[in-house]
Amino acid sequence: MHDSDHLVEIDRVLNGVDTGRDSLVTASWQRCIESYGMDPSRREPAHILSQNEFREHREQAERLIATARSGLQSLFDQVAGQNYVLLLADDKGVCVDFFGDRSFEDDLRAAGLYTGYKWTEELAGTNGVGSCLVTQQPVTIHQGDHFSLAHTPLSCTAAPIFDTKGTLAAVLDVSLLRGPSPKSSQNLAMTLVTNSTRRVELANLMAATRRDWVLRFSVSPEFLEVDPEAAVALDGSGRIVGMTSGAQRLLSPEGGGKLIGSRLEDWLEMSVDDLPDFMRGRPSEQRILRMTDGRALYGHAIAPQTPGMVSMLRRRKAELPGALGSFAGPDASLHTLLAKSAQLASTNVPLLISGETGTGKEKLARAIYLADPRAGGFQSVRCGGLVDCEPFLDADARTLFLRGIEDLTPQSQTGLLSVLEKRPELRVIASCRCAPSALADVLRTDLLHRLVGATLALPPIRNRADLDWLIDRVLRRCSSDDILLSPLARAELKSRPWAGNIRELEHVLESAVALCEGTCLDIADIPPPALLLPSEQQAAGTAELEALLTACDWNMSEVARRLGLNRSTILRRMRKAGLAAPY
Repeated sequence: MHDSDHLVEIDRVLNGVDTGRDSLVTASWQRCIESYGMDPSRREPAHILSQNEFREHREQAERLIATARSGLQSLFDQVAGQNYVLLLADDKGVCVDFFGDRSFEDDLRAAGLYTGYKWTEELAGTNGVGSCLVTQQPVTIHQGDHFSLAHTPLSCTAAPIFDTKGTLAAVLDVSLLRGPSPKSSQNLAMTLVTNSTRRVELANLMAATRRDWVLRFSVSPEFLEVDPEAAVALDGSGRIVGMTSGAQRLLSPEGGGKLIGSRLEDWLEMSVDDLPDFMRGRPSEQRILRMTDGRALYGHAIAPQTPGMVSMLRRRKAELPGALGSFAGPDASLHTLLAKSAQLASTNVPLLISGETGTGKEKLARAIYLADPRAGGFQSVRCGGLVDCEPFLDADARTLFLRGIEDLTPQSQTGLLSVLEKRPELRVIASCRCAPSALADVLRTDLLHRLVGATLALPPIRNRADLDWLIDRVLRRCSSDDILLSPLARAELKSRPWAGNIRELEHVLESAVALCEGTCLDIADIPPPALLLPSEQQAAGTAELEALLTACDWNMSEVARRLGLNRSTILRRMRKAGLAAPY
């Protein structure tokens, strides 16, 4: 294209004449004149920074350069024979790294395709790096697409690189001093550069989030482990703390949802507890991620790289499959209960899970269901007010969870028994808030024996040895920021009887986080108990007192705080019950 032709074409675009240029180029040309006051007839040379200015940009980009270099070298090896040059520019448009044939270095410097040159639209007009910075999407600026006459021989294809929070961090550009005339000749360059930026973002995510879970995913299983399309990093509560730009496109294709700070459950029908099931050792085609909008992806989970974490996860996974492995923290009695649950998971034995309200009975039921290698649907039915459960039962349900079987009326018991006789393949897991022995007074005998084959008793959280772990876990789930817990606030939380258990703890911490004005949650932020335990419940029988002493490592002061009693009262009850510390 001659200089005069180029000027005429720019003038036609600015006067609203359709020249066939794509909208991106048209908008950029308009910015160059209307916003930057540039003159298309002037041959503006490429802008080069001073050595000191360039050194500052280079130092700030060192981490990105180190992360990207191996991938860029691989890309350059693919295109070197076609005389391409690779440029890595920072978020200010300054080229901080370069891959090119040194034999024509003088020509590259003259064209500005070298380190130290700044390629913003404001300085250079429409160009690959500058237009990519403005649009934050992959672009090809081919020959006459350039605004400045000095750059019309060039062909530049650029793609953005985003950091783990979704902010534009850099631009990768593949350029030719003189390319073939058709713009379509750069289609392969576009494919190569977008693939490379995706891999750079993934490498950056893996390097920056070693202490977090990483979930990689693809729309097909073939390249899931070797070349995934996107990834997110997750903290221990399942909150997304990092991502690649591909994750935003795959999980929220309409662009309406913000990934950072959201929960895994907002996008996928799974929680952080399910991640061990998506690690290596299971065929990729079986690692299906069901999305909340009905779509499906394939997933590959990578465990946090903290000291001993991998070996601990492998050990726990071998002992406790799936979500059972992350149901509780360091609590020996709960570990025993979960090990028993794992052994029963693949059987047809009907299970009864007992425990106070809010102790996690349904969560345990789902964990047992997920630990069963046999597929099938899971359906939860609330027994209170149920008249006939058959219309509520899905045809593909294999596991039926009955919530609160002590609330079954005589009529609903008859209907339930009929359903169980018609559907002998159903695995039944039931829950109750009362002692299992009390069910004999409310359930008909033939139904009782259908529902209770083995019992699992979940302790109230005041009796759990992993209460610190549980508080930290719930706090992470309730807060979108890294809020800390002061020692006084922690002591207050550990001293409460928690009649509502995990559910009450969640509500208290949600309120506390909302009231907290800083980054440290203190005792003043914690709302007072809405309900107190009845005095007869506070009394604590011998079995619960012993369980609570064990959970508190026989610290009688802490036991007294949790029960709302004096330390002397605890000592007196211990003597009466014949309880003594084991050391």
